[in-house]
Amino acid sequence: MAWTYLMDMDGVLVHEEHLVPGADKLLEELRAKETKFLVLTNNSIYTPRDLRARLRRSGLEVPEGSIWTSALATATFLDSQRPEGSAYVIGESGLTTALHEIGYVLTDRDPDYVVLGETRTYSFTAITTAIRLIEQGARFIATNPDSTGPSREGSLPATGSVAALIERATGHAPYFVGKPNPLMMRSALRALGAHSESTLMIGDRMDTDVRAGLEAGLRTILVLTGISSASTAEKFPYRPSRIVESVADLVGHTDSPFGDS
Repeated sequence: MAWTYLMDMDGVLVHEEHLVPGADKLLEELRAKETKFLVLTNNSIYTPRDLRARLRRSGLEVPEGSIWTSALATATFLDSQRPEGSAYVIGESGLTTALHEIGYVLTDRDPDYVVLGETRTYSFTAITTAIRLIEQGARFIATNPDSTGPSREGSLPATGSVAALIERATGHAPYFVGKPNPLMMRSALRALGAHSESTLMIGDRMDTDVRAGLEAGLRTILVLTGISSASTAEKFPYRPSRIVESVADLVGHTDSPFGDS
């Protein structure tokens, strides 16, 4: 079987912007074999071009077309629901660019949606505007449910935390598009022209990567270079198809990542 690969970025290929040993060799092997792959991230701050540059600084060469973000998945979802609609957006260029590219108008006047993404500068004024627009009938969408994000100083509040604030104020829960929603996996499969039966998901988190892969019908590999450990993985009611120390363990085995022939 010719496998297609979906893989998380942070904790799998890079860790705090440093290359995970073996990640470069894995990507080189996939390119040499012309194996289809996408690098996935719930981070909606950056465009694929931005992320390509960030990965290159870490020593990884990944084309823009091989990067799939929660912002792109959100834009794809909205385009399928209400083509050429309108949205009030809290987020950075990764999200606003993705919405502009599908023909969305960004406005604070009677938008179809309030779309919440990640930003390092959450504004009380913007959050208040979002709350009032949702109260007036705008539909509430969020790019991903991650409650915190990493920084050199420690955890930062992320999309999920701000979404909880808005939900508490309005009584309206958001629809999260990013992992663990299998919708993000399916949109990635469509972008690749791949099928779930021959695709595997490599991730470092049981609650997002492995769960999303499982619910989308993919086989999954958990790496131990990020959030989840072998012991914490045992506490979940579901299991990955395989657990490895890092992506380095897959180098030389991409044709048979589960030891099958």
